[in-house]
Amino acid sequence: MNPNLERLHEYAFQKLAALFSDIEPNAKFRPINLGIGEPKHATPQFIRDALVQNLAGLANYPVALGSDALRASIAAWIERRFGIALDAKTQIIPVNGTREALFAIAQAVVDTSRPDPVVVAPNPFYQVYEGAALLAGADPFYLNTIAQNHYALDFAQLPADVWRRTQLIYVCSPDNPTGRVMSLAEWQRLFELADEHDFVIASDECYSEIYFDEDKAPLGSLQAARQLGRADFARLILFSSLSKRSNVPGMRSGFVAGDAAVLKTFLAYRTYHGCAMSPPIQAASIAAWQDEAHVVENRRLYREKFQAVLPILQPALPVEMPEAGFYLWAETPTAPGRAGSRMADTAFAQRLYRNYNVTVLPGSYLARDAHGINPGAQRVRIALVAPLAECVEAAQRIVASCQTL
Repeated sequence: MNPNLERLHEYAFQKLAALFSDIEPNAKFRPINLGIGEPKHATPQFIRDALVQNLAGLANYPVALGSDALRASIAAWIERRFGIALDAKTQIIPVNGTREALFAIAQAVVDTSRPDPVVVAPNPFYQVYEGAALLAGADPFYLNTIAQNHYALDFAQLPADVWRRTQLIYVCSPDNPTGRVMSLAEWQRLFELADEHDFVIASDECYSEIYFDEDKAPLGSLQAARQLGRADFARLILFSSLSKRSNVPGMRSGFVAGDAAVLKTFLAYRTYHGCAMSPPIQAASIAAWQDEAHVVENRRLYREKFQAVLPILQPALPVEMPEAGFYLWAETPTAPGRAGSRMADTAFAQRLYRNYNVTVLPGSYLARDAHGINPGAQRVRIALVAPLAECVEAAQRIVASCQTL
C-alpha cells in the first residue's frame, strides 16, 4: 500500500461523528444540521430539465477536455463575471467539481525528484488541500488566518527556506470558513512569491458567487492578475464550481482556468486519470453557466438568512457578518466560572447537540496546530444552508444554550 496513506488525518466529519457517538440528543427538538456546507436550496428546474433532455448522451464516451460548447459557455461566463476573455481551447478545462480537481492538481504539479517538496495551505482549510499534498509526497505547511489579522494570509509566517521548497500553494477566496476575500495587495505579494520561487497557485473560488452586495462581487484571482498586468496568468489556476452557485452539488461540475502551460500538463494527467465529465452533466452545466437570474435569487436567500440570524446570535455569541460565503465563523462563549476563557469548541458542539439537537462543526477540526496555535480552536463553523425558518430556530437554540451555561 502507498505509505503516504498512513499520513492522512481523519476527516472532519468522521471526527464529528465520533464526538457525538455516545450522545443522545434531546428528543424534544427536531434535528437541525448546520455542520456541513451542503447547499439545501432547490436545484433550478431548468437545470434539471437540461439534464433529463440530454440523457441520450449516456451512450457516448466523454473526452477529458469537455465539449467545445461547455468550454465556450464557461468562457462566456468568465468574461461576464470578471471582464476577461480566455482561450476556451487552452485556458479552460471542465472538471467534476472543485474537490476532484483540487486533489488532482497536486498529483500533477508536485515533483518528488526535487528535495523535500512543500505544499502551502491556509489554516483553517479545506482538508482536501492537505490530503492532496500528502498523497503527492509533499509536506504541508500552514498559514494561520486569525481574527487579529482580519484573517489575512500572512506570508511572513513561513521562512524563506520553506518558500524555496514550495511547489504549490492553495488559497481560498472567499475563504472557508472565515468568508474573507483576498485583497489586491495580497494577490500582488503572492504573485511575487510565485515568480521568485516558481510555484503554482491553486485558487479555490467555489464560494465566489455567494456574496451580499449585488454591486460588489468578490475580487477573483484572474481579475487580480489582469489588474496587476499579468495577462498570461503565469503559475495561476482558478478552480470554480456550480455546486454552491447553482445548488447542484450532486452534479459534480466545475472548471479550472488560467495558465495555459500548466493546464496543458494537467490535461495530460487527467487523460489518464479517467475523470471526464458525463455528457448529460455537460449539457446541464451549459444551461447553468448561461443563466444568472437563479444565482441572484440564491444570493437573496442567503442574504435573508444572515439578516435574520445575526441579530439573534450576536448578543450571546461573538460572530460577525462574513464578506462572502454561507458560513458564520463564531467564537465560543465564555466558559462557566472561567472569566476571559472561552469554552472548548468540541465541548460547545457536544453541549449544543445534546441539549438542543443542533449540529455545528468544531473549528479545531478544520485546522492544524501550527506556529504555536490551532487557529480553529474555540470557534465553530455554522453553515446557514438550511431553510430560513430552521436557521432562525437553530440560532434561537444556540442562544438558549449560551444562556444556560
